[in-house]
Amino acid sequence: MATAERGWCLCELLRFFYSLLFPGLFVCGTLCVCLLIILWGIRLLLQRKKKSVSSSKTGKNQTVIAFFHPYCNAGGGGERVLWCALRALQKKYPEALYVVYTGDADVSGQQILEGAFRRFNIRLTRPVKFVFLRKRYLVEDSLYPHFTLLGQSLGSIFLGWEALMQCVPDVYIDSMGYAFTLPLFKYLGGCRVGSYVHYPTISTDMLSVVKNQNVGFNNAAFITRNPFLSKVKLIYYYLFAFMYGLVGSCSDIVMVNSSWTLNHILSLWKVGNCTNIVYPPCDVQTFLDLPLHEEKATSEHLLVSIGQFRPEKNHPLQIRAFAKLLNKKESESLPPLKLVLIGGCRNQDDELRVNQLRRLAEDLGVQEDVEFKINIPFDELKNYLSEATVGLHTMWNEHFGIGIVECMAAGMIVLAHNSGGPKLDIVVPHHGERTGFLAESEEGYAETMAHILSMSAEQRLQIRNSARASVSRFSDQEFEVAFLSSVERLFQKCHTCTN
Repeated sequence: MATAERGWCLCELLRFFYSLLFPGLFVCGTLCVCLLIILWGIRLLLQRKKKSVSSSKTGKNQTVIAFFHPYCNAGGGGERVLWCALRALQKKYPEALYVVYTGDADVSGQQILEGAFRRFNIRLTRPVKFVFLRKRYLVEDSLYPHFTLLGQSLGSIFLGWEALMQCVPDVYIDSMGYAFTLPLFKYLGGCRVGSYVHYPTISTDMLSVVKNQNVGFNNAAFITRNPFLSKVKLIYYYLFAFMYGLVGSCSDIVMVNSSWTLNHILSLWKVGNCTNIVYPPCDVQTFLDLPLHEEKATSEHLLVSIGQFRPEKNHPLQIRAFAKLLNKKESESLPPLKLVLIGGCRNQDDELRVNQLRRLAEDLGVQEDVEFKINIPFDELKNYLSEATVGLHTMWNEHFGIGIVECMAAGMIVLAHNSGGPKLDIVVPHHGERTGFLAESEEGYAETMAHILSMSAEQRLQIRNSARASVSRFSDQEFEVAFLSSVERLFQKCHTCTN
């Protein structure tokens, strides 16, 4: 009797839990089915949009190739990659329809193309359709004073949704580093997706900065001083790195711009079977065509920096090191010197940074010897590079450094940061000969600049010639070959885009 009662109690207990569990399972199941139906409906809607976009005037379907580049009118190295990639694809697939998603709504498509020619000497052979996005503010770092990486990444999903609702391509290439858009285009848009990664959104180096409680542009001092906040931020970074790896692994093909970027992407995305190094295209021939000017002992030496005015470029280090150099100049009898900072300003934040740099030069008393050249034309850039003696670059863990290559091709002696792409790929010996210099600290930069300027003209000429001979591997032609070889997998099912 006792056994029967225990069995009856157990049955009643199971019925009780089932009565609680079943409605919950039913509701969850119903919600999942509804979500799948909604996603399926969205997928059908987007497929219809794709057909309407790809239909040509002749009635045949064109392959639609789209690049996601919200700042395509900026003047940085990433934009040069975009225009060279478009030019290469247009040569191989002239019948395809080309689209660029951009947030540069304050200019016309023609103005964007003219800007590409003016800044990079690149003119496309086929038309490009620009899809102007109105929600680019969602990826501005100024919108997210805290949890910036997460905020910008989530914002990119909404920006990607805006892009997808306006045009559904067959092939989607994220050329600016918005990896969180990849699942959107792949699973909802039904696109084949690729990535060109200039710089991982998060890296193991960033994790180590937080873990070791070091101050950096991505790690505020008040966090480094607080062990609890440092641990919280480290957990946040690890969770974000996991999500970043998850969305990045959706990419069908991955191109990275340097050995440094390759190591981090392989660690985070774990898609080594479809990941290749594709060095960014540098207009080396244009700069190699510049004659090497014979140095005059009494002439002023120009020290030139090329790079967008972004915080990670660390322009303040250049000005401080230059101020130290001027102090050394009096004791070491160095020639007259001038520092010229050349770069692009994307927005008001960049303009504010330039103003802060001007004030720093004033505070250090070197304002008369420092010039700023903002968004200058390509011909003016060439003139500066042909006349300069030293090319400065101070970003820690620069992913590659197109400006460094251009300086070397123009015949300047490069002084870059002892990390990242410059250390691993660019400022490396060529046939055993020195091609440039590396430094890390303010004092190190000042001392190395003083050393370069104290060398004889013949010694500098030997380094300039070796540097020039080493840069052919970064040419536009080498980029086109490597880029087309890497993206070929995305076009294997495209019959309408081939010749």
